[in-house]
Amino acid sequence: MSKAGLRDLPWFFPLRQSFESRPVDDVPRRVVGAIGKSCFASRLKRGQSVAIAVGSRGVAELQSVVAAVVDFVHAAGGKAKVVPAMGSHGGATAEGQTRLLASLGIEESTVGCPIDASMDTVIVDTNKSGLAIHFDRIASESDHLVMINRIKPHTRLSGRYESGLVKMLLIGLGNHRGAATYHQAFGDHDYCLDPLARDIVPRILDAMPISLGIGIVEDALGRVSHVEVVSPDRMLEVEPELLRMARSQMPMLPFNDVDLLIIDEIGKEISGTGMDTNVVGRKTNDRVAARDEYPKVRQIYVRGLTANTDGNATGIGMAEYCHRNVIESIDYAKTRVNCLTSAHPSAGAVPISFDCDRELLTACLSQSGLRNRKELRWLWIRSTLDLSEVMCSEAYWTAAEADARLVPLEIPAPLRFDSVGDLIVSNRIR
Repeated sequence: MSKAGLRDLPWFFPLRQSFESRPVDDVPRRVVGAIGKSCFASRLKRGQSVAIAVGSRGVAELQSVVAAVVDFVHAAGGKAKVVPAMGSHGGATAEGQTRLLASLGIEESTVGCPIDASMDTVIVDTNKSGLAIHFDRIASESDHLVMINRIKPHTRLSGRYESGLVKMLLIGLGNHRGAATYHQAFGDHDYCLDPLARDIVPRILDAMPISLGIGIVEDALGRVSHVEVVSPDRMLEVEPELLRMARSQMPMLPFNDVDLLIIDEIGKEISGTGMDTNVVGRKTNDRVAARDEYPKVRQIYVRGLTANTDGNATGIGMAEYCHRNVIESIDYAKTRVNCLTSAHPSAGAVPISFDCDRELLTACLSQSGLRNRKELRWLWIRSTLDLSEVMCSEAYWTAAEADARLVPLEIPAPLRFDSVGDLIVSNRIR
């Protein structure tokens, strides 16, 4: 890039957002205390097997919660094991799902029980529409099943049930076959889980050994703000309340009008779509916000994939641009399986790539009309889960100073690049 080109780039300043946070103290102790008061505690007998269902997301304090449940089961004389409950993730293989759990810290050495993974399913029932209800075979053969999952708005589904225990019961524990079946059915219900949940969840609860659900709600800083131990008969009733709580605590971008959003990393442990569509305003459409959807982000640039996503680049198709590093990191087989299973093939579409950040930013200038650098609204974030501190272009300076929730940490300064043309990350917030 020429010196003139560098001068055309907007200057940036680091910004801190103020999010309310009231984290739960000693989450494992809180979980064990609630389990001790549940019907599961009185029904658990010595020698019985307990499957603990764990998904693919990087839930706050997941390892310690799983370990606490394992300890409770062992103290009561039960035999615990962890079963993956993640649909087609991990390449839709038992080995891949075991590796994915390990990347989240869920291994026998860390939680105190074996990991027992399989893609095998049993058919619980067939509903009146002819939909076969698949369920994980290992979980079905246990005396008890305890599910652990985060409750939050889904990246594509809408309604009373989005991401949470109900979805885990259907899709997560349905393994690859079940996930593919449900995702095919979603299109007939306008991507609303509610009709399927009301029809199928009671059938599963009647036939399978579901004993308990543990719902975790996180605040905007990714800390556990609420834990709910839910009996099976109250699951459909309680989860919508937890979803409302989670929605009110979601992190958000500091501004609703964004020309370019630069994202350091996307990945499956961050969001099912790599980047949270609720944060970037692309839940309804891949490349543009719906009329009543915010924020309005015109273009997205992804700089990399997380290590834990293990090459699964689902969601990259929602970006207009990506770094060459992303292309080189993609496991196309995993990405293809996940996107096709979720009936969202466009999520795996590969955007225009660039060899370095500087080359991309030059291209973006040519897409910005006749505005000068001080008018360009660009944001730079680590990920859609990490929004407490954000890099903002100078166009936001006045609005940032006027908003009590926002604290500019430095005055705007030019972006810096290394010898290969990639952004030098600010020590202030990285």
